[in-house]
Amino acid sequence: MDVTPATDDGRRAASITLDGIGKRYPDGTEAVRDLSLHIDAGELVVLIGPSGCGKSTVLRMVNRLIEPTAGRIVLGESDVTRVDPVKLRRQIGYVIQNVGLFPHQTVAANVATVPRLLGWPRDRARRRVDELLELVGLDPAQFGRRYPHELSGGQRQRVGVARALAADPVVLLMDEPFSAVDPIVRTRLQEEFLRLQAEVRKTIVLVTHDLDEAVRLGDRIAVLSEGGHLEQYDTPAALLGSPATPFVREFVGADRGIRRLAVTPLTREVLEPLPADGTAELPSVPLGGSAYDALAVLLTSTQGRALVTEDGRPVGLLSRERVLTLAEPTG
Repeated sequence: MDVTPATDDGRRAASITLDGIGKRYPDGTEAVRDLSLHIDAGELVVLIGPSGCGKSTVLRMVNRLIEPTAGRIVLGESDVTRVDPVKLRRQIGYVIQNVGLFPHQTVAANVATVPRLLGWPRDRARRRVDELLELVGLDPAQFGRRYPHELSGGQRQRVGVARALAADPVVLLMDEPFSAVDPIVRTRLQEEFLRLQAEVRKTIVLVTHDLDEAVRLGDRIAVLSEGGHLEQYDTPAALLGSPATPFVREFVGADRGIRRLAVTPLTREVLEPLPADGTAELPSVPLGGSAYDALAVLLTSTQGRALVTEDGRPVGLLSRERVLTLAEPTG
């Protein structure tokens, strides 16, 4: 299988279309039934839902670790069920919760696994390993010869991502990749992952049970209920602002308005005019920053207002009350 690069800048990525896919086991259990959705090339889509809703099953059907029993999965222009599964998986990166590094191989050897299987020349593979370790924030000279047990949990997760990207896959599948590390490390890994995605622009399907993680990382979020039923497929802001079904409304919770602030940027439309004077003592927040961060600043302001700046220049005032209106549901 050879997938033509499909991002605007020519980087290797492929769209994914799930067309009525299903998975029924021999005992009659239906893990997923009649699921359809489309993922654009270079898009990061998060699958989320309660335990047992089939989200990990969907992920594993994309690379055929689990064979679908109904429907089609199209990667780029190729039906994956008609492609040799070994060749398919060599074009798909896969990152799992506990990383799955080979314990008796060095970091460099782990990252070079797929290039080695593809028969890359040694020099090319070594250059790729060094490039990717640097990309995920690990010095090749310092970490390349270490073994997995000599790394922290966060470092092992970075190596897992580097290994998944080693052969420049068109798709990256991630199954709860950050759930095994502590919250502080998890937040840092999420920030680094967003930076990395801005550089590589892969098509990514990520499974999580953490709504905050889904909102933070996803371009779009697919909320699944039992049997892999698609309840809603939308942007984080739209999902939180306008839950499509009672299931989604309950799933995102009563505090969805506050979560929505994290994905709502400050725009000029929410600002009040600058007064003639009296702004010197006000805290400042940047135009374009998140409404959530602005609210955090406003909650510590005795005046309940903040100065909004663009490139260091004041452009308006923001009140605590105005920010809270942004958290109100839109539907």
